[in-house]
Amino acid sequence: MDIKKRNIKYNEYVESKIPKTQEFPSLFYAFIVGGFICLLGQTIKDTLLVLFDTMTATDASTWALIGLIFLASFLTAIGIFDRIGQFAGAGTIVPITGFSNSITSPALEFKKEGFIFGLSAKMFVVAGPVIVNGVVASIVVGLLYLVFGL
Repeated sequence: MDIKKRNIKYNEYVESKIPKTQEFPSLFYAFIVGGFICLLGQTIKDTLLVLFDTMTATDASTWALIGLIFLASFLTAIGIFDRIGQFAGAGTIVPITGFSNSITSPALEFKKEGFIFGLSAKMFVVAGPVIVNGVVASIVVGLLYLVFGL
């Protein structure tokens, strides 16, 4: 059989097996769930500001982020976050909860390989490039600001 024909047949087979998604429901669910995550974070922040009158808005924001990160990690650990992610798609990935999930999931998956070669080495497989690119970009922007005073 010709390799080109085989590749064409294989690509047709793969296309037939890929699940088809409907754009509008997917976008709607992502919007609703992502909005709910943001609403939850804002509610945590506002509640902290009401309960602790000496707390600054910056501190309350920090604690709200810590709470969202913990909640996403906990829901990942008990297997609920993945189901929410399948339902909502980017609605769970875009907020900070998605970053938390991208670190927690490999850590849980590779913990059986040990603390060093499993959990510690594999924890940043997905999130590592994001962190590296963020640090490099911040250094470049900082240097541009230092040199040009933008």
